[in-house]
Amino acid sequence: MAQPTPDPLAQLTEIRAIMERSSRFISLSGLAGVGAGLVALAGAGFGHWYLNRLYPYAGYLGLLESSAAERRAVLPFLLLLAAGIVVVALLVATFFTVRRARRNGQPLWSALGRRLAVSLAIPLVSGGLFCIALYLDGAVALVVPGMLLFYGLALLNASKYTLDEIRWLGLTVIGLGLVAMLIPGLGLLFFALGFGLGHIGYGLLMYNRYER
Repeated sequence: MAQPTPDPLAQLTEIRAIMERSSRFISLSGLAGVGAGLVALAGAGFGHWYLNRLYPYAGYLGLLESSAAERRAVLPFLLLLAAGIVVVALLVATFFTVRRARRNGQPLWSALGRRLAVSLAIPLVSGGLFCIALYLDGAVALVVPGMLLFYGLALLNASKYTLDEIRWLGLTVIGLGLVAMLIPGLGLLFFALGFGLGHIGYGLLMYNRYER
């Protein structure tokens, strides 16, 4: 009995999928982005509420015009808020990404996963320290734009190891950071747009494209 002729197109598709799994971390979940975006929006909302209590009728603008002593007094809250956003967002992202990695049969902490993490971490840590220095030096209006720019650069740096949408998210965040430099009084709004709605939008796009 003659064996059926293999479909060349199916074979090429399978080879391409194998090569993609070996060179790219494809288990990054879109729901991880949605969750991280919601956490960022909640953090921005809490920061807005706190600053409005601290500087009535001025809010974020009051922080921009504050004295050096006032900035140092507010710094612990801002650092705790930033750390809280990062930790909760990472926990949410890790949960959804681990779940998808198991479904794809791809180990989370592989050599590829480690390269992805390192390529993200170097610009993020450098940018975080740089933004703290900007804040302490009185350049408060540049902190949010700096955060957006360094985060966008981190995404661009990591995009070669994962899905293409991460590169476009990085470019979007960099664009928002550049615009935020021109409108310093709307820093919290741009924070919410970049870290909140940006993650949610691209997360939904990735979920609909790869996971549904």
